[in-house]
Amino acid sequence: MTLVRAKKHLGQHFLTDKNIAAKIVESLRPQNGYKQVLEVGPGMGILSDFLLQKTEYEVSLIDIDTESYQYLQKKYPALGKRLINADFLDMDFAAFFSGPMAIIGNFPYNISSQILFKVLDNRQQVVEVVGMFQKEVAERCSAKPGSKEYGILSVFLQAYYKVEYLFTVKAGVFNPPPKVLSAVIRLTRNETPRLNCDEKLFWQVVKAGFNQRRKTLRNAVSSLINKEKMTEEPLLDLRAERLSVDDFVKLTNMIDANR
Repeated sequence: MTLVRAKKHLGQHFLTDKNIAAKIVESLRPQNGYKQVLEVGPGMGILSDFLLQKTEYEVSLIDIDTESYQYLQKKYPALGKRLINADFLDMDFAAFFSGPMAIIGNFPYNISSQILFKVLDNRQQVVEVVGMFQKEVAERCSAKPGSKEYGILSVFLQAYYKVEYLFTVKAGVFNPPPKVLSAVIRLTRNETPRLNCDEKLFWQVVKAGFNQRRKTLRNAVSSLINKEKMTEEPLLDLRAERLSVDDFVKLTNMIDANR
């Protein structure tokens, strides 16, 4: 079969190291209660080869690249409708999957944040994610309060998932090699079905706080608070990067109660 060309506009960097591919697939943990696994952006199937050997999984593949899709149709004819030629970001999970599922992939770096927010939108169904990201994004996802990497993505993901930085991957194992280091992380859904606060307001508070991260929260979220009623709240004297998820939940409830 003719090899698939990596396309810059799709952010494609095909993994070529089979040992790393096997290690990524082995990072999935079906004991977390899923059988359905969706691979995003399989390219020429280096991860898929290992996934499809796992009889405990029902594997589906989705790729926006028609060339990859046609290549994979020939490589895995038995997949049938479980090989999908579509944009993951537009996918209606409920139309394809019922019950808990996992997502895996060597994700396109140019849409990595959008992929993670898509996961968050489907957090009641997606119980695990194992994926390759740009190292900087992986560090942001797993960052702890007080670090310069800690931000909006850190808080939103860690509100609903346990985030583990698994290992770093050098550029030389990709074709073409990216200009950055890469890293594999694992997200495991935590036991919080929903936050103990107004979740919409929580998202507004977190975004406002980090959009002006050099300011104290008193100034950064000033449009959301009743300044007269919250003059003594010590959390407002901190910058957003100092607050844990629990702190943000606490602050959201205080803002909500003093509107």
